Amino acid sequence: MKNAVIFLAALLANASFAAEFKSVTDSGTIMYDAPSPKAKKLFVVSKDYPVEVMVMVDAWAKVRDASGDLLWMEKKFLSDRRTVVVTAPMADVRQSSGEQAPLAFKAQQGVALELSEMGTDGWARVRHRDGQSGFLRIKDVWGL
Repeated sequence: MKNAVIFLAALLANASFAAEFKSVTDSGTIMYDAPSPKAKKLFVVSKDYPVEVMVMVDAWAKVRDASGDLLWMEKKFLSDRRTVVVTAPMADVRQSSGEQAPLAFKAQQGVALELSEMGTDGWARVRHRDGQSGFLRIKDVWGL
């Protein structure tokens, strides 16, 4: 019995560290300071903005944004579509993973990109909403 309790505690502890990232479905989605439409409206976010879901309560989700703020939003505006947001002043998106690969395009800070594939070499394949795609360093984005 004691081993089962220890196993369950370890399983729950590991699950609590697993980040659940989602993206916002609609431009103009309001972020609140509490789970209520009567709560203080803090700001709005654009479509495809990534958030880390911390907890779901009824029709609300407590999320963390790229700046680390904890906010509330209506969970109906969450999508399983994986996106990242550029945190570097400018991110080079390359045609293949590697610093020497030809440049595909540049993405400015704050631009949301669809995550196509997570690499194991410090690079991720992304796609811009305009259709351009390529690889960027994971240290230049948030949402992974």
